[in-house]
Amino acid sequence: MSKRKAPESVGPNKAFCEFLLELADYEKNVSRNIHKYNAYRTAASTLSRHPVKISNGKEAKALPGIGQKIADKIDEFIQTGKLEKLEKIRADDSSQAITLLTKVFGIGPATAQKFVSGGITSIEDLQKNINKLNNQQKIGLKYFEDFEKKIPREEMKSLEEKILKTCHKLDKRYVAAVCGSYRRGASESGDIDILLTHPHYTSTGGKQPHLLKDVVKQLEKEQLIVEQITLSETKFMGVCRLKEGCPYRRIDIMMFPEDQYFCAILYFTGSNLFNQQMRAHAVEQGFTINEFCIRPIGSRGTPGEPLPVTSEKDIFEYINYPYKEPTERNI
Repeated sequence: MSKRKAPESVGPNKAFCEFLLELADYEKNVSRNIHKYNAYRTAASTLSRHPVKISNGKEAKALPGIGQKIADKIDEFIQTGKLEKLEKIRADDSSQAITLLTKVFGIGPATAQKFVSGGITSIEDLQKNINKLNNQQKIGLKYFEDFEKKIPREEMKSLEEKILKTCHKLDKRYVAAVCGSYRRGASESGDIDILLTHPHYTSTGGKQPHLLKDVVKQLEKEQLIVEQITLSETKFMGVCRLKEGCPYRRIDIMMFPEDQYFCAILYFTGSNLFNQQMRAHAVEQGFTINEFCIRPIGSRGTPGEPLPVTSEKDIFEYINYPYKEPTERNI
C-alpha cells in the first residue's frame, strides 16, 4: 500500500537487524536490486522476533528466510564488529544522499538519483528547490519528520476506533479493518492501512465510487483526515491526525468488493513470508491465492473461477492449512 517502514529493530538481535535493514535500503534505492532488498528485510524481520541472541551464522541460517550469504555476513559482523560492504556504502556520499531522499514520501529511487545528480543531496536542499517537487513530494517533505516517527499501538487503536465509528455513523453495513503489522499485534506501526468494504459493492455488481468518497468526506469533516494525496474510486492516500498536538500520520484506505474482502485482508495483514508460505502450500494443494480471490487450478494448469469466501478461515480450509490468528502470522 504505502511506502513501507522497516521492521522493528528490537530484542537481542537488534544489531543484526539494523545492519540488514541498512543493506536493504541500499539494495532498493541505489543498486535497485529488489530480490536482495526483500531477502535482507525478511531476514531482519525474522531476527527481530527471535527471542534469543544469535551466536553465529549457522544458528541464523536455521531460521526461516535466512540463507548462507546472510549467515556469512552475521559471522563477519560477530567476528569483526562491522561489515566491509557496509563500510564502503557509508563512505559513498551519493549512496547516502539517495537513501536519505527516498525516505521522503513520494520520492522513489529513480527520482532520488536524479535529484542527487543535480546537486540536491539533503532535506534542506529539497526545501530550497520545492518548485521541482510534485504535489505528493511536497506533502512528503512538509510532514517528513512526523512520517519518520513510528505510531505507538495505543494511538493506532484510537485511530482505528475513530475511523470505524465514523464509517458506522454513515452506514452500519460498512466493514473495515486496520491491516499490516498492527493486525499482527505489533507494538508500533509505520502508517495506517485500512481495508474497507460494503455489501452493495461486489466484483460483479459494478463500481460504487461514492462508498469510499463518503467515508473520506466524513473523516475530513471530523478533522481526522487533514490532507488528500490521491482519491480514486477504490483507493485513498492522505494525511491524518488523531487530535491537535499529535503527529501527522500517513493513511491509506482501500475499498474492496465484499466477495474479495477476506482474500484482501489476508494478503494485507501479512507477514510477507507467511503469505509466501501459504501461497506455496496452496499451489501444492491445487489452488492459487492472491489479494482478490482463491481459485482452483485445473488439470491443464489454468486457474478456474473464484471460490466463494465469507471469512479468512474459508481460505485456510480450502487449502487444508491450519488456521492461524493474525498474531500468529509473524514469521
